[in-house]
Amino acid sequence: MVPDHDEAAAVRPLTLAWVGRHLGAGERIVGTEALHGGITAEMRRLTVGTRDGCTRDLVLRTFVDVEHAEDWLNGEAGALTLLTGTGVPTPGLVAVDPTAAQCEYPSLLMTHLAGRTVLDDEGLETRVPLLAHQLVAIHALRPAERPREYVTLATADAVVTPKGADVAAWVAAIDVIRGSVPPYEGRFLHRDFHPGNVLFDVPPAWPEGARITGVVDWVATSWGPAWGLRFAEAYEGAGGVPAAAASERLYWRVRDGLAFSEEVQLVSQSWREAGRTELTTQVVEQRLDAYVTALMDAPG
Repeated sequence: MVPDHDEAAAVRPLTLAWVGRHLGAGERIVGTEALHGGITAEMRRLTVGTRDGCTRDLVLRTFVDVEHAEDWLNGEAGALTLLTGTGVPTPGLVAVDPTAAQCEYPSLLMTHLAGRTVLDDEGLETRVPLLAHQLVAIHALRPAERPREYVTLATADAVVTPKGADVAAWVAAIDVIRGSVPPYEGRFLHRDFHPGNVLFDVPPAWPEGARITGVVDWVATSWGPAWGLRFAEAYEGAGGVPAAAASERLYWRVRDGLAFSEEVQLVSQSWREAGRTELTTQVVEQRLDAYVTALMDAPG
């Protein structure tokens, strides 16, 4: 996410007091930055001054007038707890107030991870295998307590067909998800795994030495099916195992793509705010159409 030093960085009084109660002895907040690029939550980096004169950073997530905020924050808090000690690089949970009992709005406080999101195309051939291996590691987790079962709110009737899309392909795709849900072997899912939620350390003089330093935004963590299209090749190369039947793979890929059709404007806006200014709503709609058409042309 991109930091900003404007008035949006200010932390509300009750929330500031709540954060203060979770700091160490002699610690205090000495700086705040608003982080932009997300869709539903306000994100802030808090710089904490320590007793020895050093500083450390925390991240504050706040949901303002967002439906399901309590469920999402409870889900993320549970996920961060489950992920502790697994080797998956995630923030550490500091505190959570999912019902806004002490803060102005539902909030979660977590540790800050080093690294940055990398959204440009340069170096993609290096980062894709890293992403694939990281996703395989997440899917391989078998915690003693599973997260909630996968649920999708998208329906065939809610699909938004982009202007100028291949109508025949979209009609066929919508028919796919009108059918019954195929059986699947459950996996531990991040449920929003994409480059905007992965942090990298990329040495300026050695892009090939890039490494993942963190995976963030675990509010949608669940237990369910794994999928992919071209990324599936890298995923399989990293040791991942997709659904065996072509019809099952098609179902999950189509469902995910069509669900995205309802959020194109919001998602494309967040990517533009993160620096990909060429990703207008129209461009993203065209890419989504190409994806759905490719799925229907090559269902295997």
